[in-house]
Amino acid sequence: MQHLDDVDIQLLSRLQEDASPSNQALAEAVGLSAATCHRRIKRLKDEGFIERQVAILSPQKLADALGWGLSALVEISLDVQTQEALDAFEARALDEPQVQQCWRVSPGPDFILVAQVPDMPAYQDLAKRLFTQDSQVRNVRAFFAVKRAKFGTQWPLPVRAPTRP
Repeated sequence: MQHLDDVDIQLLSRLQEDASPSNQALAEAVGLSAATCHRRIKRLKDEGFIERQVAILSPQKLADALGWGLSALVEISLDVQTQEALDAFEARALDEPQVQQCWRVSPGPDFILVAQVPDMPAYQDLAKRLFTQDSQVRNVRAFFAVKRAKFGTQWPLPVRAPTRP
C-alpha cells in the first residue's frame, strides 16, 4: 500500500490548487529543499497520485471569444447491462472529444456524461452518433446547463494537525 505523509499531502493540496508555481516556490512553501521537493513530486507522479497537470479553461471566456458553448449532462440507460454492452458504449463515449467526463453509475442510469458542444445542432449530431445509432441505448435524458454555480477539481485531502515533540 502506498503511503502519503504530511508533506506529500501538503504538496498535493498546493498542486491541486495551482500547479503553476516553480519547484523552488513550492519547496519554500512546504519547507523542503528544491531537490527534495522535485524528487517527491516525481515520486507522486510515478506512483500515479498525480495523473496530469492541465490548464482549466474558463467556459464563459471561451463562449465570449468563440460565440458559443453548450454544456450537457446526459443520463444513459442501456437495454442490457452485460459487461460487453457497457464496455462497448463506454469505449464509444470515450472516443468522442466533446465528452469531457464519462461516469458508469449505479443505481439508476448506466452512465452519466458531461459534454461540451458549440450549440444545439452539435449536440444533436453527438446524440445521433452516441445514442440513436446504438440499438443498446434504451433511454437518454439530457440536461442543459444554464449556470455553473460551482466547479472544482480538488480532492478534499485530510488536514493533519502538526505533531508536537
